[in-house]
Amino acid sequence: MNAIAVPYWHIDAFADRLYGGNQAAVVILDAWPADEVMRDIAAENLFAETAFLLKDTSGAADWELRWFTPTSEVKMCGHATLASGHAVLTHDGSEKVTFRTRNAGILEVARDAAGYALSLPAGRVEERAMPDLLAALGVTGTVFDTVEGVEETAIILLEDEAAVLAAAPDMAALGAIDRMAICTAPGIATDVVSRVFVPAWGVPEDSVTGAAHAALTPFWCDRLGRESFTAYQASERGGHLRCTRAGERAILSGQCVTVAEGRFYVPG
Repeated sequence: MNAIAVPYWHIDAFADRLYGGNQAAVVILDAWPADEVMRDIAAENLFAETAFLLKDTSGAADWELRWFTPTSEVKMCGHATLASGHAVLTHDGSEKVTFRTRNAGILEVARDAAGYALSLPAGRVEERAMPDLLAALGVTGTVFDTVEGVEETAIILLEDEAAVLAAAPDMAALGAIDRMAICTAPGIATDVVSRVFVPAWGVPEDSVTGAAHAALTPFWCDRLGRESFTAYQASERGGHLRCTRAGERAILSGQCVTVAEGRFYVPG
């Protein structure tokens, strides 16, 4: 089979050190391959998400951007967008870059004092009874489900950080529920702590989730009574963010670290 070599990066997003934060692959293409090829590439990488970039010729943004998990395309992915911004800005020296997406509109990554600032559309949730979700998560809490947002998201408000850390979902049961499940509570060392489970989309527990924090930003800004807070996603790898509400946008600040850079072979 003929294959084309394309630029490739392995980047840890929302990380200040190697092998922290959330892994993402970034692949730059000359043309969109078939969707099944992108799914195969994402499955080969076996990261939560692989980002695919193509120069945008519409004039709306610098690049087109799509994201795939090892099993499916997603509507929005924050950490892989941050990683894409890091890959582009590291090589062209610009201060910001924009991405046109199919479901999340125009996204921007800009340099800031913390490293990078990622602008995402903020989600809105309302309290809803979802006993099957609570049972699958094995927790006692209050569920807030998506009213407005890019992804189907449920925020589960727990009593404290210990309850978040103790969550042990039944992944088979949770995988039958088409939701990004975000368990969250007030933090000890940070304002907010969370864990994110998405087995329905091929990611049992995500490491650091930008899309989840786009929903958590207005949720916690309302509860904390201020427009910015610190957050920690308490996965095995872990990751720190600063979340700021800016109108209908969530601004997520964090760092990225390049782990590997080279060429990826795509069927020609």
